[in-house]
Amino acid sequence: MAFLWLAVLLMPVSCLLSMHQDPDAPIRNLRIEPESGRLSWDLHGNVSEITCYINSKREKRKAQNNRYCAVQPIPCSVTNYTVSVNQGPPLSTFSTWILYPEPEGNPKAAANLTCWIHDVHFLTCRWARGRAAPPDVRYRLYLENPLSHQMWECVHDEADPRGTHFQCRFDISALSDKLGRLARFLVNGSTSSGSRIPCSELTSQLSPMEILTAPNITNSWCNQSYAIMRWTVQSNFNFHFKYEVQIQKGEDQAYSQEVERNSLWLYNPGTYTVKIRAKDASFNLPWGDWSAPQRFVCDGEKGTVLPAWLTSLLIALGMLLALGLVLLLCRRFSVRQRLLPPIPHLKDPISDNLQNERMMAWDPEQASREECPVAEVQVLGET
Repeated sequence: MAFLWLAVLLMPVSCLLSMHQDPDAPIRNLRIEPESGRLSWDLHGNVSEITCYINSKREKRKAQNNRYCAVQPIPCSVTNYTVSVNQGPPLSTFSTWILYPEPEGNPKAAANLTCWIHDVHFLTCRWARGRAAPPDVRYRLYLENPLSHQMWECVHDEADPRGTHFQCRFDISALSDKLGRLARFLVNGSTSSGSRIPCSELTSQLSPMEILTAPNITNSWCNQSYAIMRWTVQSNFNFHFKYEVQIQKGEDQAYSQEVERNSLWLYNPGTYTVKIRAKDASFNLPWGDWSAPQRFVCDGEKGTVLPAWLTSLLIALGMLLALGLVLLLCRRFSVRQRLLPPIPHLKDPISDNLQNERMMAWDPEQASREECPVAEVQVLGET
């Protein structure tokens, strides 16, 4: 009797399984193993080849020993994983798929993940507790290079009074040459009992994430006629900047101007106060922080001697101008030679030809080897 009741209770379950699973399917129990980064299954029967596809055949992976496919890194967003099997003989194809994580979302995962770069060498990320996360949840932040798959765990984290980590900071001064331009931020979670919490992720370029530090005025010089300023901005990910300079002369109202160079000339400066801020010229992002106001007094007596850097610059410019002038004169002389060539001298057909002949000196008093008879001829007249 007990056996009969057990059969009645189990019948709906067995029917349900038969409706959703093919008893002859070569692939069963398709699953994601987050710890190992594998898409695994149970194999039944003989198969010739197994191929895995991610997100409707956008990515293709070969199965390892027909037992699993490596799918590292596993994204935190809902992803379709499909397994296709070639069977034979006779040749036939079978495929099955799963979605991971669950389509209804991850209410336990960290929410509102945001990251930014600040103070040149620091990267900070902040997140909120998942709405369905257990009280003892602990989150961990990881930084990954999507191309090399190198990953670094953040150790400088902060926790709320309940012990839940909600913020962490990286010192990226030693990682800037390993990160590249694109980065992936991953927040995993776990409980005190070891239960895993679904992850949250953010993938972004690093350049637009940076809050630029205030520019630093490195050189300045002035007199009553004009003033010169130069400044620098430090950054590991941005290299093209635009600047806003705010100037106040004496008690006048301050005014601002945007420049694309890291220098500025002012005419008749008098006493003035200046502050500068910068932003990346490639992205439409907010301005960085203002520099501390700096006051300059240009009374005409100070600054009559040019600073060393400006003197060197003027000397170099003078040498370049002198060299350019010499090259210009040489070029003009060459052009003149081509346009007005010199007139050639007339040649003497007799003397010029004789200059190239071989001539022999003759001494009449020196006896020659052969004595030739000489006869005197007298001309009497013409006939």
